[in-house]
Amino acid sequence: MIRVVVVDDEELVRSGFRLILEAAGDIEVVATVTGAEAVKEIGLHGPDVVLLDIRMPDVDGLTILRQLRGLRKTPAVAMLTTFDSDEYIATALRSGAAGFLLKDTAPGLLAHFVRTLAAGGVVLSPKVTRTVVDGYLESGAGSTAATQVGLLSERERAVLVLITDGLSNVDIAARVHLSVGTVKDHVSAILTKLQVATRVQAALVAQQAGLLSNGEGRS
Repeated sequence: MIRVVVVDDEELVRSGFRLILEAAGDIEVVATVTGAEAVKEIGLHGPDVVLLDIRMPDVDGLTILRQLRGLRKTPAVAMLTTFDSDEYIATALRSGAAGFLLKDTAPGLLAHFVRTLAAGGVVLSPKVTRTVVDGYLESGAGSTAATQVGLLSERERAVLVLITDGLSNVDIAARVHLSVGTVKDHVSAILTKLQVATRVQAALVAQQAGLLSNGEGRS
């Protein structure tokens, strides 16, 4: 079972996400909490995935995201937002968010996104991807990294495209017929060459560099 905590200030959102996710069968929502309770409950339950509202009146999602770094077990965190234009997105990206989801994400996709996060992949709602890319690059965080794509080997570029598709290391290994350890080495090299800290940052650089439109890495 994939263990999930949902953090949102609206009870309707919390209960709705619980119903949708637990209907999947392989996902257990171990807690639904407000921002004020989030760090304590996440530390208590040790979930695999946290869905975290980016804007809350008591404690904002960015503060919680930074505090989660101090936990012994750090979950994969996807930020929830009602906006496809949110000035907090670039900050969340730099703070280690593994994805960004709009709250109106189709119910059928929500469980898929949680599974991707639990497997070590990255998720970006289609509506928010353009905003995330633009905000990240305008912030200056990705401008230098985008120029480094040319330093990647052919195999590293293929792995980068699969990272952008949201695949975990295990899934990438199966796709390109390599060991998981070798894929981990490629991912480490990619992050270093792109001068980024997380897979989601690398995925955004790939999108900006046009790797996806070139169809590289897909078979």
